[in-house]
Amino acid sequence: MAEIILLHSQLIKERQRLSDELAEIKRARKESEAREGSPFGKREEDATEVFELEKKLAIESQVSNNLAKIEYALKKYDAGTYGLCDNCGKPIEPARLEALPYANLCLSCKAKQKKNV
Repeated sequence: MAEIILLHSQLIKERQRLSDELAEIKRARKESEAREGSPFGKREEDATEVFELEKKLAIESQVSNNLAKIEYALKKYDAGTYGLCDNCGKPIEPARLEALPYANLCLSCKAKQKKNV
């Protein structure tokens, strides 16, 4: 039980960190959009800007996805189902939860999921 409380605390901290990171990413993107240069710039500059924008959007998407996983894990904690596999209902291995506190599948079900993809 003590491990679950510790993992819950880690999830809360990680949620705050990711929320802050996402807010910073969005703020930086808005600033960047507001100060875009002349539409008559060089092609090389345009390509670099597009690449940077795509990279920032990919990072934003990854942070949002991780935040959603953490929110889901916290909802499971509140519902009393944290640490149980969403697929088979068996307990998720403690080592897996320690490594990935927002894991929602046991190793067996995760392996089956990967085979089906």
